Amino acid sequence: MKKNIYSITGILILILLAIIIWLGGDKAENVIYKPDTENNKIDKNRPSDWAWMQRVFPNDAADPLAQLDAIEEANQLRIESNNKLLQKNKSIPQWEFAGPYNIGGRISDIEFNPNQTNIVYAAAATGGVFKSTNTGETWFPIFDDQAILPAGDIAVDPINSDIVYVGTGEPNGSHNNLPGAGMFKSTDAGITWNHIGLTNTSQIGRILIDPNNTQLIYTAAVGSNFSPTPDRGVYKSTDGGTSWDKVLFVSDSTGAIDIVLNPDNTSELLATMWQRVRRPGYGQSESSFGPQSGIFKSIDGGENWNKLGISNGLPADDSGIGRIGLAISPSNPSIVYSLYNDGGVISGFYKSTDFGGTWEKKDLGSDLLNGASSFSWYFGQVRVHPTNPETVYVLDVAFMRSTNSGNSFPLIYGYGGPSVLHVDHHALAFKPDNPNYLISGNDGGINISTDGGTNWSQPKYLPITQFYEIGLDYLKPERLYGGTQDNNTVRTTTGSIDDWEAILGGDGFYVIVDPTNSNIIYAESQWGNLAKSTNGGNSFFSATNGIDFNEPTNWSTPVVMDPNNPQVLYYGTNRLYRTTNGANSWTAISSNLALNSPSTPRYGTLTTIAVAPSNSNVIYIGTDDSKVWVTTDLGSNWTDISTDLPFRWVSRVAVDPNNAAIVYAAFSGLKWGDAEPRLFRSTNYGGNWSSINGNLPDAPINVFAIDNNNSDVLYVGNDVGVFYTTNLGTEWNALGEGMPIVSVYDMKIHPTDNYLAAGTHGRSMYKINLNEVTGVEVEKNETLPFEFELSQNYPNPFNPSTKIKFVIPENVESFGKTSHIQLKIYDILGNEITTLVNEQKQPGTYEVEFNASSVNRRISSGIYFYRLSAGNNSITKQMVLMK
Repeated sequence: MKKNIYSITGILILILLAIIIWLGGDKAENVIYKPDTENNKIDKNRPSDWAWMQRVFPNDAADPLAQLDAIEEANQLRIESNNKLLQKNKSIPQWEFAGPYNIGGRISDIEFNPNQTNIVYAAAATGGVFKSTNTGETWFPIFDDQAILPAGDIAVDPINSDIVYVGTGEPNGSHNNLPGAGMFKSTDAGITWNHIGLTNTSQIGRILIDPNNTQLIYTAAVGSNFSPTPDRGVYKSTDGGTSWDKVLFVSDSTGAIDIVLNPDNTSELLATMWQRVRRPGYGQSESSFGPQSGIFKSIDGGENWNKLGISNGLPADDSGIGRIGLAISPSNPSIVYSLYNDGGVISGFYKSTDFGGTWEKKDLGSDLLNGASSFSWYFGQVRVHPTNPETVYVLDVAFMRSTNSGNSFPLIYGYGGPSVLHVDHHALAFKPDNPNYLISGNDGGINISTDGGTNWSQPKYLPITQFYEIGLDYLKPERLYGGTQDNNTVRTTTGSIDDWEAILGGDGFYVIVDPTNSNIIYAESQWGNLAKSTNGGNSFFSATNGIDFNEPTNWSTPVVMDPNNPQVLYYGTNRLYRTTNGANSWTAISSNLALNSPSTPRYGTLTTIAVAPSNSNVIYIGTDDSKVWVTTDLGSNWTDISTDLPFRWVSRVAVDPNNAAIVYAAFSGLKWGDAEPRLFRSTNYGGNWSSINGNLPDAPINVFAIDNNNSDVLYVGNDVGVFYTTNLGTEWNALGEGMPIVSVYDMKIHPTDNYLAAGTHGRSMYKINLNEVTGVEVEKNETLPFEFELSQNYPNPFNPSTKIKFVIPENVESFGKTSHIQLKIYDILGNEITTLVNEQKQPGTYEVEFNASSVNRRISSGIYFYRLSAGNNSITKQMVLMK
């Protein structure tokens, strides 16, 4: 029931099918351009190493606790930043959720409450934990107050179902998964959480509760994705997670990925161990399989384990064993199925009728192999129907079902019309009182079937989209665009949170809207496949004429527009290309600029491009081998300006809008025994650099932006949030409240509406009003507030009542001493629920109570919004009712 990420295989039929599936719900008039992924020499038969590669460059490793340390630093900085504002009676800027709710993102696990079957929990790979109280139709977050969002597995106590366990850290070994912080426990169905240990395990593959003694908990710890660690293996708790003992350990490179228990004899367990530490070319090298992988069995409650092998009918240790998935038959627990992977493809499917004592190998057949990928280690999931032990499901790129114990596996895609089923499956849960009610978790979020998997629907309200890059429409500020992981290039034309649509297939990356003509859009899919639309995104055509695809391109290939001429764009392979005719044709204006040692893991490409707004002849670029280059004559000559800069992956370069000599360079990279700065400034075209890293958290920087109105104000988006400085980096502050701790991959500032949009990799998109950021430097009147404010409700989540505080400023209207105030509650669809305030009020501070049980109509658990309106001002915030 878990695991995540990405694109499709290089098999053409699956690529075509995936595009159909992904876009099945789009508007009929949209003609989706299919990018050519075969014109690039990079191997498309495996997913990208992009996010992982830049974070471990150049050491090919990282401190396993680097992310946790950065989160701790970010939390402390948030507290300090907010306290400084409050002590000065200043307001804290607020993030506004911008959507999408209706696109989805990667799910790693799904679990039903066995006693209240309308309640379901979902773990998002990089987005936290969500809960549904209506069998998966709508969802709301319940883990956002925790510092760690990446979730790997969930378990619900079968006796006291208010007890819920979450294992953090996605276990699938994908390029963009982040480590967790061990195990968490809730005793009130997700309202509050306590950390219960196993901090250093990094990723949790499975949590198992003994049904006869729910104090007995087993946890499969995968371990760090980046380096050998001693914290891998199977852990056991006899006191509900208060303490843990490691009961199975193979090596510091071999983690536990799956575990099952015999409910008829709970002393019997099977666990699968997976030898892997992520290395370049992962999925096709020894880093994803090895002789230490295998199935282990215990007959004494996990105290002792024996490895199963040839004598049991399973593969030999030296046969290339990778990830193994396990599943027992709930209706006949002696029956167990196992799914083997050889580090690339599915290599075996086995059935045991004596709980693992002996195994029968099934014929893989064309069905199973055609529905699988060349990177099946990324999935590795098998499930058994609750009441029929012969009905088995295998989760891979495709969703496959066998009704004859695995002898054949017809593909189930469920595409066509409104019933879509996304590709790349990691989770599957059966409704306890109706086994034909299935919830699938995949890279597109949640899909629901009520007929055993034949037809599927996709509910909304999961804000877990993983953005790579975003774009804004300067003429129509309500329009937001973004390229996403495995969910296309998407947009909203209304600014709504639930009407986003796909306009270009594949994994989405850079997207640019012509600032003089909203109908002209450039959008990019993986490996630099750039497309252009001239009809507002209704159709696209290839826009790479003249680019040599024998040259390497990046998973996220940089494309930028000259800020002074929308006909001029730049595109980076290992050279820089320029077009002067809106991408009708391209010409290279540099030689190979990615020249460093080929021994380091990288693509050998440009990673970032910046054109000086004050002088278009000045262009800066950064590479994945730590180089920063500049040309001051439009590419005729290039100068390496990397002296004094760190040997890291260059994530962003940016130029001061008023001075082409002032340039910033930002770097990725998890720490590896150092505290090396990641942000630098030069005032002489890169001749000399100074660190402006200051008190920034020690996390990879993904994006950097300069304020439109004050170039002393800078913004950084990294793996632990957004931060800003008003004094060129002397002091950094956390920016705003209302967005969870999540990786921010891109930011854009709207030049006229002055908002900053942040594309997160796991929690969709947020916006913040930068006038509020400037305003935080202005003191408020001590007796009457200077600014219009609406506070976050408390408590939140709530049941049944919560309090809402708001402040009416003296100048909310240009006349009179009172203002007409409205405070209304809305559901997630925008329907008005109730009005709390509707009257004239004088300036001051007010607090009102909302009691959900007093509303005239019954309202269920979920996300609601409250909006305060006064004069020409309005503010909207989100709250969660949890019954």
